[in-house]
Amino acid sequence: MLSLKNLSVSADSKQILQDINLEIGPSEIHCVMGPNGSGKSTLVNSLMGHPKYSVDAEQMSFQGKDLQELEPFERARLGIFLAQQYPKEIPGVNFLNFLTAAFNGCHSEIESFKPMKAFKMKKKIMPLLEDLNLNPDFLKRYLNHGFSGGEKKKAEILQLQLLDPNLALLDETDSGLDVDALRIVGEGVSKFVNSEKSVLIVTHYQRILEYLKPDFVHIIKDGRLVKSGGADLARKIEKEGFNWV
Repeated sequence: MLSLKNLSVSADSKQILQDINLEIGPSEIHCVMGPNGSGKSTLVNSLMGHPKYSVDAEQMSFQGKDLQELEPFERARLGIFLAQQYPKEIPGVNFLNFLTAAFNGCHSEIESFKPMKAFKMKKKIMPLLEDLNLNPDFLKRYLNHGFSGGEKKKAEILQLQLLDPNLALLDETDSGLDVDALRIVGEGVSKFVNSEKSVLIVTHYQRILEYLKPDFVHIIKDGRLVKSGGADLARKIEKEGFNWV
C-alpha cells in the first residue's frame, strides 16, 4: 500500500529525516515511536504533502502512485488521511458544513457521485457521534474552536470514520486524553481497520496500543529509523525509554 525507499526530509535547509525505508501493506497497523524532536511528526506530515517540507526519495508511492507528484488534496482523494497532533481552530467555519465539504471534496471525482447536502450528512453522522460519545450539538460549533483537547481528537476520529480513507496517519492522537476518551478514540480507530485499511500511528505511549494491537513498531531516533519489531518493542520502550537503542 505504502512504499518508502531512502526517504529524506528537510525544512529550512535543515535535515530532519534521512534514508527512511518503510513498507505498509493492507490491514496493517504500524506504530512509530521515538524521542522528542526525532522526526516522527515530520514523517507523517511529509507523507500528506505539507509544503513546509522538502522531500527527496528513491520511492515514495501509495498504491503504485508517486506521492511526490501529488498535491495534498490529491493525496486525500487517493485515500490518505492525516489526524494532526495539534488540530487547528477555525472560528466561523461550522463543523457540519466543514464535514460536508470534506466528504464531497474527497468523492468529487467519482463519476456517479452526487454531492451530499448538510441535512443528509447530519443523518449519516449521527451514529458516529453516538459511538464517540459526542452530543449532536457538537456539529453546530465552529471547527475545533473552544474544543477541549479530547473533543479535538474525537473530532479527528469522526473525520476519519466519515471520510473512510485507505491509510490513516495519526499524529499523537492519544495525547491529552483521559482514560475514558482514550478508550473511545482507541476503539474508534480499531473499528476503522479492515482487510483494505491500514494505520500509521505516531505515539509516545504504549497505552493506546492496547486497543490498536500494532503489527509493527518502529523507532525513529535522530532522524533515522533505527529499529523495527513487534508490539513487545513498544512495551520495552515504555519500561526502559530510548537510551538503550
